[in-house]
Amino acid sequence: MRNSKAQTSGIEQRRPAFQRPSNQLPDPDSNSRTRAKRPRESASDRAARARLILERMAIHYPDSRCSLDHESPFQLLIATILSAQCTDARVNIVTRELFAKGGTAEDLARLPQEEVSRIIHSTGFWRNKTKAILGAAKRLVSEFGGVVPTSMEQLLTLPGVARKTANVVLGVGFRKAVGVVVDTHVSRITGLLGLTKAATPEKIETDLMRLFPPDHWIVSSHRFIDHGRAVCIARRPRCAECFLSDLCRAAPPHLPAPDSSGS
Repeated sequence: MRNSKAQTSGIEQRRPAFQRPSNQLPDPDSNSRTRAKRPRESASDRAARARLILERMAIHYPDSRCSLDHESPFQLLIATILSAQCTDARVNIVTRELFAKGGTAEDLARLPQEEVSRIIHSTGFWRNKTKAILGAAKRLVSEFGGVVPTSMEQLLTLPGVARKTANVVLGVGFRKAVGVVVDTHVSRITGLLGLTKAATPEKIETDLMRLFPPDHWIVSSHRFIDHGRAVCIARRPRCAECFLSDLCRAAPPHLPAPDSSGS
């Protein structure tokens, strides 16, 4: 998976100030050619549109789930840290060996730094990630008895953990809806849909939490990620095939009515 307190390792803060991809379609509200066709909407209209988006996403992606392989909240924590600037598929390859040797906080904390670096090297930023996951494992052992805490405040004290990672662990590992995971897919797609105009993950999350009911906070991120991989692809969005095109503020005008049935 692809951020609000700065951590020592800076895994989630490696990028400069958050920017939307340059190839993202423009905000239609600032485009004079489309403004007449898509007038600014009220907060209530946006909320109603958000509900329709969530309904259709549920129809088309009923089985969306976290794609990081894990057998415990601890393994999910480590996998999520490793997923920064790396594909989930690559992380899953790496964690097979890593978790075979360090599948618990105690076991990982005992591994030599050189061994950990070797195993995770292909995920990128391996020096910072080695420091982060070993630091997290050692702090879990020393401060939490080797058990991953279940509060946002405590998770944010772990090296390599900022709000996105904490939301993943709480939502997926403990089924606690504390917030919305905002990765690159979520930030890009919710911006295109016109659900937020915010420029930082923290503000995007705040906007989405206001629009989405809490029972959608966890699964909605997985569905946006799946949609970003299958349809709303960053470099070549398939707007003509998108079941959300009539609800999207950035979709080209005059597209045929989408099939929202999921069939």
